Amino acid sequence: MAFRGKRPEHGGPPELFYDKNEARKYVRNSRMIDVQTKMAGRALELLYLPEGQPCYLLDIGCGSGLSGDYLSDEGHYWVGIDISPAMLDAALDRDTEGDLLLGDMGQGIPFKPGSFDGCVSISAIQWLCNANKKSDIPAKRLYCFFSSLYSVLVRGARAVLQLYPENSEQLELITTQATKAGFTGGVVVDFPNSAKAKKFYLCLFSGPSTFLPKPLNESNDDDEEVQESEFTRERTSWGHALRCSGNGCYSNAEQPCTAGIMLEAV
Repeated sequence: MAFRGKRPEHGGPPELFYDKNEARKYVRNSRMIDVQTKMAGRALELLYLPEGQPCYLLDIGCGSGLSGDYLSDEGHYWVGIDISPAMLDAALDRDTEGDLLLGDMGQGIPFKPGSFDGCVSISAIQWLCNANKKSDIPAKRLYCFFSSLYSVLVRGARAVLQLYPENSEQLELITTQATKAGFTGGVVVDFPNSAKAKKFYLCLFSGPSTFLPKPLNESNDDDEEVQESEFTRERTSWGHALRCSGNGCYSNAEQPCTAGIMLEAV
């Protein structure tokens, strides 16, 4: 799961990295817009919202509003939160339809309990794993984020957070804090054998665990053998070894699941 070159979150806090120049890319770069839009579409698909029913959604790390535009196109209403003033300015310049809020997700989500029918996030959560000042403790910031997210969701709602974990330890840190906050769910890995197309989606349930969808693969042929993903985990915080089932799904070695790393609330 190695990334070529320097990861953005290693260059400093996100509010400084995502300056006016970086924000401009999310408005003008057609490839970047296409990638962000496709990931937003996949996240929305994984939410499994009621068909034909407009929902009120939260977009965490909304940036210039690309994912929000997709939500609007699909008939949903949304609120976006981001730490970068430059990215939010870009969203305003684009006349996005959602409401925008400047804020640090690591300090919690400032909405009333049960405000949202679901949540999406594209390429943001991994930023909480880095300490940009002495007072930043990643585990505490992650727990503050997840516990407040759990609160603002309607009971039984889902959150789908697309992320780029740096390594297995970072993914375990994230999932551990999510379970401590009360979430169940798992990780869906699309295109596990592709270095470029592989995408991680943390699918969280604010209620009893339900099924996790199958990950996308290079082929739709279920009978075709798929090579094991490069990403592996030795142990989880709840003490069971995990193994890759060979199709981009991670499961309990003692009790395999059909898709993703299954999480259980602690």
